[in-house]
Amino acid sequence: MERPVNTLPKAHLHLHFTGSMRPATLQEMAAKHRIRLPESLREHHLLRLTPDERGWFRFQRLYDSARACVRDEDDMRRLVREAAEDDAAEGSRWLEMQVDPTSYAPHVGGLTPALEIVLDAAREASETTGCQVAIIVAASRMRHPLDARILARLAARYAGEGPGTVVGFGLSNDERRGDTEEFAGAFRIARNAGLASVPHSGELRGPDHVTQTLDTLHPDRLGHGVRAAESPEVLGRVIDAGVALEVCPASNVALGVYPTLGEVPLQKLVDAGARVALGADDPLLFGPRLAAQYEAARDVHGLSDEGLRYLASSSIEASRAPDDVKKQLLAEVEAWGSDTTS
Repeated sequence: MERPVNTLPKAHLHLHFTGSMRPATLQEMAAKHRIRLPESLREHHLLRLTPDERGWFRFQRLYDSARACVRDEDDMRRLVREAAEDDAAEGSRWLEMQVDPTSYAPHVGGLTPALEIVLDAAREASETTGCQVAIIVAASRMRHPLDARILARLAARYAGEGPGTVVGFGLSNDERRGDTEEFAGAFRIARNAGLASVPHSGELRGPDHVTQTLDTLHPDRLGHGVRAAESPEVLGRVIDAGVALEVCPASNVALGVYPTLGEVPLQKLVDAGARVALGADDPLLFGPRLAAQYEAARDVHGLSDEGLRYLASSSIEASRAPDDVKKQLLAEVEAWGSDTTS
């Protein structure tokens, strides 16, 4: 009898702030601020896009429309709390949520207040939901690299090891835009503060960009990174360097990177020995949340309970959770595998 995946302890390492929002919450915030949403968001039509700049533009337009509904401190706190509640219900015991405070700063008095609101909400959610929440500050490839340095310095001021602290620094948005090596200075600032380096790479661009990211940003994890599977040499380098891959199958399909879930090379990555952490990315637009990624790993890719435990353990080991939290969660993953009553 298959064990329910929502009882499998796991860490969630790839979830964006606005993209974590519940559809009902988006509707309520839009009504609160008297914002008219595009039809796709009003009707909650899940995205299925072409893998080109036109498809990305449509995704970004909808994401920006949703983000425009987050306009005050209460909204920001609500997103963190509900994301933690949803993760806890799906077995996630440690969440690293990505946020670029730039978009919310105008509504709450600046970059520092915006980040402090999110961090305080993360501490509160960690105490009340059953899922501990830490924050990754993510810069945008669409902005100047100097803006990324400003965010890296801000992230460094709040660096820590437990819930309610900044544990990593990322780089998001259209992977095809900007020059990756120009963001190296920002990542150097973050690394010097002890933050994990977690840039997006290897989804909209292939193995060559993974190599460039490895050479210039020295990542601990890659946001996505799934297309490293296209090159045995690049994948081997990722594995040898101990770089974890935050694989988000539902968003890979929604953005047209792969036609179907079955074509996402999850099994190939696992068989090669890659450390893989499944993520939901932006469930507001893509639909499935974290537990659904594990269900697809079982139902579509044929992973056994042992394979699911491998994914859960990998997510915990690749996280920036404190060592005692990791030890406890890994023991619970092992217990899930031997508990015949689950």
